[in-house]
Amino acid sequence: MSASGADEARDEHGTSDAWPTEFSAAVESMHAARLRPEISLGTIRPPQRPAPFSHAVGLEVAHPEEDNVPVDSDGDAFGRLILLHSPAAEEAWEGSMRLVAYIQADMDDAVASDPLLPDVAWQWLNESLAETNAGFTNLGGTVTSTTSVRFGEIGGPPRAYQLEMRASWTAEGTDLQSHVEAFSKVLAHVAGLPPEGVAQLSPR
Repeated sequence: MSASGADEARDEHGTSDAWPTEFSAAVESMHAARLRPEISLGTIRPPQRPAPFSHAVGLEVAHPEEDNVPVDSDGDAFGRLILLHSPAAEEAWEGSMRLVAYIQADMDDAVASDPLLPDVAWQWLNESLAETNAGFTNLGGTVTSTTSVRFGEIGGPPRAYQLEMRASWTAEGTDLQSHVEAFSKVLAHVAGLPPEGVAQLSPR
């Protein structure tokens, strides 16, 4: 039975009494993550097919006028982190808990023109997982830097630059708090947030 298809009552995190105990614990731990105040987290709809049980959270740089986290965002940086659980343990995963991450962010010209940007973004992910002591195996993914050029009557800036990261890894254990915190650190880097505790000065 898919987690999103369970009929039993759910709590505020979408958890169900029909879920395996270890999967419920993993979901609860995702929502226990301690995030910097600029980043908001909320439950979003998970994919239906990849695994018997799934749960997803959305993270984005918070804006004062917004009270929730949409599936997609009109903001300049947002991410989705999806937990896939197969009690039988997938051979390719080498475990029963697989995390699938996606980040999309607008970039300025100066940053986007750096040919090493994809390498740096991937390093951010590895370093963040290490800093939070998130145990993992089988990490893989892609980082893509794109340029869009607008012509004619279409609105928006003449040129727009985006970074897109797709990654997945197998979590060791069911406590995923550190994994969510690591993912939020990557989002903060990609969004260009200053180090925590450092105020960002707006141009006058």
